[in-house]
Amino acid sequence: MPNRGCTATTADGKPCGSPALRGEPFCNMHHPDHAAEVAEARRLGGLRRRKEATLASVYDLGDPGTIEGAARLLHIAAIETLALENSVARNRTLVAAATASVRVIEAAELEARIAALESAAGLDRARHQGDEPVFPESAP
Repeated sequence: MPNRGCTATTADGKPCGSPALRGEPFCNMHHPDHAAEVAEARRLGGLRRRKEATLASVYDLGDPGTIEGAARLLHIAAIETLALENSVARNRTLVAAATASVRVIEAAELEARIAALESAAGLDRARHQGDEPVFPESAP
């Protein structure tokens, strides 16, 4: 017998869509025998999200996917590492943070230079589509 989807419905009345457990009509999330495990997983997930939000607020952490966010994260790591007792591991961490900081600085400088070149060339980033740059039409 092929394994069909979960027969439960979500809170908004839509079908669950998850695959059912083997030989069962429900997925792991909706199976009554797994209710305690699912509740604990939800509780832990909520704690993790709250902890993440609290830490981001305490450390004034931006998006680590940006140059500014990466620089802030490196700054925090370096300060926290400096507060540790001196050791070989601490010194290696500080050297790694310094190396990463140089890379962030280089990336920021390259980003600024590219923006300046694009501006000088009249490249309009808003009109840029795909992989080909879009230049303003030249006057004949």
